Amino acid sequence: MSPTRKSKSSADDLHERAGELIDAGAALERILMELYPHMEGEIGLYDVIMDKEVRVFQDKNNEVLGSLGYTEHGIRHQSITAYRAGWILRELGYPLRTQELSAVAGYIHDIGGVVNRNFHEFCGAIIAGSILKRMGMATEERIECMMAIGNHDEKTGSPVSPISAAVIIADKSDVHRSRVRNPSMISFDIHDRVNYAAKDTGLTIDTAAGQIKLAIVIDPQISTPMEYFEIFLTRMIICRKAARKLGLDLKFEINGMMMS
Repeated sequence: MSPTRKSKSSADDLHERAGELIDAGAALERILMELYPHMEGEIGLYDVIMDKEVRVFQDKNNEVLGSLGYTEHGIRHQSITAYRAGWILRELGYPLRTQELSAVAGYIHDIGGVVNRNFHEFCGAIIAGSILKRMGMATEERIECMMAIGNHDEKTGSPVSPISAAVIIADKSDVHRSRVRNPSMISFDIHDRVNYAAKDTGLTIDTAAGQIKLAIVIDPQISTPMEYFEIFLTRMIICRKAARKLGLDLKFEINGMMMS
């Protein structure tokens, strides 16, 4: 007997558990598989997570970026991006399948890093398109994922669709100390320092007010809000564009202070 979609109450319970595990990596990945189970006749997030080729690409991407000194881009980051991308569209009332495609794109958005960090978004879109085609995903759905992956980087991308907008916000909102691979480098590398200073990050959506808020708690003994904006300004600009694509205003809160 094929699995069925979760009831609203079951999905609500899973989302509550996911919120508690937002930094847990593999545990969050398992919840994603419950939220988006395999469905006969569709290729979805469960199938992508279980695909051996995807896993090899993801692991190698994380390995390559680690050798270049980048923060963690493994199960934890890809699972959080997938979860938040789907959750954003869920909160805004998009169809479940649209939520799932956003989660799929979020899960494999960095896959092109195995080729090169520069223009990894373009390489990733092509690689993902090839894998999803091999798996049997419908052409239109595959293109939606490719559009989102190819446009998620702040240097070259734009929120060209609701799915791509959700992936952008989900990706850029993942700033957290658990992503830092070598804490001894925080005195030398501003990116590691800002990530290591981020003790907590969260997204909330107020549909009545038409707002999405990114709240960050930064340890001022390690870094400052000014350093955060110094390195993440371009990311926040694309997040603001993405929020507008979804009909929302983006608000920032750092250590309880609202930034407009």
